Amino acid sequence: MAKRPILILPDERLRAIAEPIDKIDDGIRQLAQDMLDTMYDAPGIGLAAPQVGELRRIVVMDLSKDDEPKAPIVMINPEILSYSDETVTTEEGCLSIPELYYEVERPAEVKVRYTSLEGETVELEAGDRLAICIQHELDHLDGVLYIDYLSRLKRDRVLKKFQKQARRAG
Repeated sequence: MAKRPILILPDERLRAIAEPIDKIDDGIRQLAQDMLDTMYDAPGIGLAAPQVGELRRIVVMDLSKDDEPKAPIVMINPEILSYSDETVTTEEGCLSIPELYYEVERPAEVKVRYTSLEGETVELEAGDRLAICIQHELDHLDGVLYIDYLSRLKRDRVLKKFQKQARRAG
């Protein structure tokens, strides 16, 4: 089990665009396992590689409940093919913006294509929490954070809070 430190806002790597993964090798398989270990330990339901300082296009998720067996999903080079017109507003949080939760409006359903750890191309239609989690994690690959969907006032308040904490810690 290898846990990695999770980057916290205002770390600039959280705003970087992740690079596509050319081939799935032992390094990528180890990164996926480290990300799952880190996510489970946090605890969270999703984690993108940029959150652990790896600017690669890979995300991990597991929406199973505590009393259910683990059901990890690893998506390599994921891309959303379509969004539903219907939207939902749900409370989101982020391991890179700890202890803050805000209501965010997103499409209710998505269709995503990705490569599995076994190298297979997978197309998945997702709704509910999975659709929200996919959108949240894929945003990370493009340097977008869920607070970017908030009003400017709320977003600025969050940024100031974390900049202040970073200055105190540094």
